[in-house]
Amino acid sequence: MSKKVLVITGPTATGKTVLGVSLAKKLGGEVVSADSMQVYRRMDIGTAKITPEEMQGVPHHMVDVADPSENFSVARYVEMASACCEDIFSRNRIPILVGGTGLYIDSLLSGRSFAERSDRENDIRNELNGEYDERGGAAMWSELNAVDPERAAKLSPNDRKRIVRALEIYRLTGKTITQHDAETQTVPPRYESLIVALDYVRRDDLYERINRRVDQMLDAGLLQEVQALLDLGLNDTHTAMQAIGYKEIVQAIRGSITLKQAIEQIKQESRRYAKRQLTWLRRNPDVCWLRWQSKPDLTRAVDHCFAMWQSPEAEGIPKEVEI
Repeated sequence: MSKKVLVITGPTATGKTVLGVSLAKKLGGEVVSADSMQVYRRMDIGTAKITPEEMQGVPHHMVDVADPSENFSVARYVEMASACCEDIFSRNRIPILVGGTGLYIDSLLSGRSFAERSDRENDIRNELNGEYDERGGAAMWSELNAVDPERAAKLSPNDRKRIVRALEIYRLTGKTITQHDAETQTVPPRYESLIVALDYVRRDDLYERINRRVDQMLDAGLLQEVQALLDLGLNDTHTAMQAIGYKEIVQAIRGSITLKQAIEQIKQESRRYAKRQLTWLRRNPDVCWLRWQSKPDLTRAVDHCFAMWQSPEAEGIPKEVEI
């Protein structure tokens, strides 16, 4: 059995969860979540986490695997999610990757390995940031230009983050980031994949769905969920509390903005996030697009995805359809 995974992705509020479950039932698969916030326990409402009833008996992996106080990384995700996929393959079933975190999806599918950040890496990064503050961007850019003129030519002296990262790689490995990236690109992918991205034909339909979902989250108790996390001792320094929907409610609870303002900010940030998700996906020419005309037609979507999965080259099957 070849190691091929089916990916159902797309911006927030496009119906990925229900389509993933339906395809898992039809194909004999199991869902592996690709959502950077659904990994956290006790964060159910604001992450639109699937309920046991919605799972319909389909096993789901990479949900509720970390405490909100933990700083969950892409390296840890790849390690754990790849182990889930290997287990699913070992039982002759199909991993169905469902979620909208593009970095998690790309990192899992690629063959790149990730190491958790060591104390030495942290020390070097802190040291470089200190040097940037003391010496200035122009001097740090010149240092980078001396060892990696190709990368330096792409950066402004004001691009602190990328200059520091490039010098960090060089001091850690003795290789330029240009060489590092070139070597990374030659690594074969970890898994074959069929990537299906969901969207709406009309942007207004997507935005309306996002706005409605936010209202539903508030009705379901998002305010109480955030308060419970604060009661556990979580604060702004925790990655989980930086999620859209949580950071705004925290501000409302603390009185820096009104609840009405928080709700509008959540809707606005969710719409912006959806745009970023679409931009990320459009970079990949291998993505197959399924766009809802207005109301999602789940039956037709399942049939279309099944046809693409069954056909190795998807011959005669359009890569972009409106349903």
